Amino acid sequence: MATRIVFFNRSFYPDISATSQLLSELCEDLVKDFNCEVTLICGKPLSNKHPGAIFHYGMHLIKKDSFKKINILRVNSTNFSPRSFLKRISNYLSYFALSFLASFKLKGADLVVTLTDPPIIGLVGLWVSSRFHAPLVISLRDVFPEAAGGLRGSKNKVIGMLLDRINRLCLNKADRVVCLGKLMQSRLIEEKGVREDKVSIITDWADPKNIFPVSRQNPFAIANNLLNYFVVMYSGNMGASSGLETLIESAFLLKDYKDILFVFIGEGIIRDELIKRAEKYKLENTKFFPYQPQDLLSDSFSSADIFVIPLKIGLAGYSVPSKIYPVLASGKAFVACIEGESEIARLAREFNCGLIARPEDPADLTLKILALYKDKELRRQLGENALRQSANFSRTRGSRAYYELFKELLDDKKNI
Repeated sequence: MATRIVFFNRSFYPDISATSQLLSELCEDLVKDFNCEVTLICGKPLSNKHPGAIFHYGMHLIKKDSFKKINILRVNSTNFSPRSFLKRISNYLSYFALSFLASFKLKGADLVVTLTDPPIIGLVGLWVSSRFHAPLVISLRDVFPEAAGGLRGSKNKVIGMLLDRINRLCLNKADRVVCLGKLMQSRLIEEKGVREDKVSIITDWADPKNIFPVSRQNPFAIANNLLNYFVVMYSGNMGASSGLETLIESAFLLKDYKDILFVFIGEGIIRDELIKRAEKYKLENTKFFPYQPQDLLSDSFSSADIFVIPLKIGLAGYSVPSKIYPVLASGKAFVACIEGESEIARLAREFNCGLIARPEDPADLTLKILALYKDKELRRQLGENALRQSANFSRTRGSRAYYELFKELLDDKKNI
């Protein structure tokens, strides 16, 4: 009999955010490679810009859907712009309430998995886990409330305290907590009081079938006139915690280098602010593009000479930018504009695949960019090392690690 696994997360296919893509790949692999029966309770697509993103609910609060043999219960939660604090809260609470309602449509579950969109969804996971006497796994994308540090409204002490209490409760009640690295693991044990034996590390990944090195002279680079530039690229979510303002400031410092171009690919709550700042500085060395479809990712990533992976001060161990893994798979050198204790900085040092700049320090970032701009051999060596290490962060390894964890929990349950 197939193992019945229920996932809760607001975003899922056809969203093309990193978390949505990773979750979609994991669920697909659990069905295809490990004969699991997967049900996903998610919200409406977070963007209507992509094919397949329009769903007609009529008067219904819950819509049944499917994707590659994954059963989907898609709830009619609000989908307001997250730039407004109150509208973002509405998105979270409407999904939370409707996912709880949708859980009554479940006929059973052998295992329940929650992610962290929204941060309080673990409460619904606890309820469903208790109802079906099934183990609960919380797969952390971020640790809250700390990871919300840059968001509007995040300084509200009452909300922060409530988020902290909810997350401590869920984390300590869960049968297993999956985190993204050693520093996050230590944060959970030392600061959240989670038992060490309950915390497992499974990193995010990149699918080498979707992202791999191709020629610099590819359709994306040609169509967007990138071939004659040294391209400094950021590709991913433009969120408040990213520290992308540092890249705009660095672009300002490098404005006299006419062959250096800063390319931003993605969407997010600070994208418009970044564009306005670039316009304020009258920068001609920045370009902004939307998220690229999956079949163009190899082209877009290979159009870069180097990548920058930033994160604001104070967020190391509470958030791990998943964009590092497609950068490795594309075989590109990178500058991690991030605290030295973070997972990405450790990876850059250990495998010699990137440079480290002080976070939120445009001058230091600029120095590191210029070091790679001037040294083609260093770029080549770092890029080769990155590609070599990408095999350790593949989709196959990640999916199998999750399956083995699920199997271990279910075997333990049988032996009780």
